Amino acid sequence: MSNLQTQFESAVAHSKSLTERPDNSTLLKIYGLYKQATAGDNAEKKPGFSDMVGRAKWEAWSGFKGTGTDDAMQQYVDLIESLS
Repeated sequence: MSNLQTQFESAVAHSKSLTERPDNSTLLKIYGLYKQATAGDNAEKKPGFSDMVGRAKWEAWSGFKGTGTDDAMQQYVDLIESLS
C-alpha cells in the first residue's frame, strides 16, 4: 500500500471525528473528492430537481471530473488537514 493511500485512509477516518462540522460547501467538496478518489469520474445519472441533496452531491462529484485518483486523494488529505 502506498504512502498516499495510507494518508488517504487516515484522513477518511479523521474526517468522521472533526471537532467542528464543516459548512455545506466544504462537506460537498469532501464528498466529491472522496468519490473521485475511490470511484473515478462520475458516470451516474443526474438526479432530478426533486432530489436536491442527491443533485448537490452529484454536482460536487462531477466537478472533479478528469482529476486523477492520486491527485484527488492528495487534495482530500490536504483539505482534511486544513480542517483539523
